[in-house]
Amino acid sequence: MSSDRKRMIALVDCESFYASCERVLDPSLYGRPVVVLSNNDGCVVAISREAKALQVEMDAPWFKIKDWAASAGVVARSSNYELYGSLSARVLEIIGRYSAWQEVYSIDESFIGLHGTVAELTAIGHEIRAEVLRYTGIPVRVGIAPSKTQAKLASRGAKADLSLGGVCHLGAYSPEWLERILAGTKTTDLWGIAGRTGKRLAAMSIFTAKDLRDTDAKWIRKKFSVVMERTVFELRGIPCIPLEEQPPQKDQLMLSRSFSQPVKTRESMQQMLSIYAQRASSRLREHGLVAGIVSAWASTRPFRDGEFHTAHVAVGMPTETDDPVGLTKAAFTVLPKIRPGSDYVRAGVVLTGLRTKTNVTPLALFEPEYEGRRIGETLDAITQKLGPRTIRIGRGGL
Repeated sequence: MSSDRKRMIALVDCESFYASCERVLDPSLYGRPVVVLSNNDGCVVAISREAKALQVEMDAPWFKIKDWAASAGVVARSSNYELYGSLSARVLEIIGRYSAWQEVYSIDESFIGLHGTVAELTAIGHEIRAEVLRYTGIPVRVGIAPSKTQAKLASRGAKADLSLGGVCHLGAYSPEWLERILAGTKTTDLWGIAGRTGKRLAAMSIFTAKDLRDTDAKWIRKKFSVVMERTVFELRGIPCIPLEEQPPQKDQLMLSRSFSQPVKTRESMQQMLSIYAQRASSRLREHGLVAGIVSAWASTRPFRDGEFHTAHVAVGMPTETDDPVGLTKAAFTVLPKIRPGSDYVRAGVVLTGLRTKTNVTPLALFEPEYEGRRIGETLDAITQKLGPRTIRIGRGGL
């Protein structure tokens, strides 16, 4: 392998995701300022680039700006989380074709590991953009760098500089240019640094990404935490935030795998989806969450002769739940779309519309059928005592 071909991390980030989804549903919205509103149309939760140019702000109460927005030509849409979950699953599946290592960071962001030169990976970034746009209609940005923190920074660069065509590889810049980029980036614009932490850093005369990078890492760890120390190293291009140390995201949970052998029958696919749905159910309970939407998909091999096929569904649950039986049944609704005899090489279950379980108390009339039996908690107790492969329900236990 050439010394120029290095291991890099790419962040693929959907542009104005909710607004882009609405444009897929209604193409007349392309080029127009679009905002997406929260449940009950309370406040703005997503804005398109055009709406941002009109100074529309995130989280703005809609009733306060509704009249002005209408006069400015802003189009508002009520949130449609079933649509967003469906398109997110398709986007993530396409991104996953380009790497054996993929970390789904949120509903509209995904990290992947890549090997190659600057030119090769920049070309792959443009190919990912083209493929996602072609098959889903969603525009994405690609930021490429040696570490996750730098990849986030590169994604910001792809957003800010339209001449890059949506792909920014930090390796394309000279050391002098990288110094200028870091010096021009505020600490609060970095991944994982919020306003309060930014104020503490400012009180220590650390205002920019360059200031933080050049600070003594051990001193930063003493003043803050090991997490901030890792950010310092990441800004130096040293990857030290692995997959398992990412905090659970509260807008999406995904279980996706490539198969060692192609799956050709609906019965075999039913078994795989059952396993994924039950694992996802267990992760929900681990983090104290419930899901409102279940998306399930399966795809054939994309680069072999013949027609590429993806089966996909998104199902809204009657009420948010972590029940393994209900989630598994919802995932099974994709099975009629499976083509027997086709070689399916990858499948997944995506849970969206996540909420903290303690905030959800449905009336008894709408409580999921199996919720009162506490099947999920019983499975968790057994597997915790006897091991993760001890018991599953239905075909997931075969």
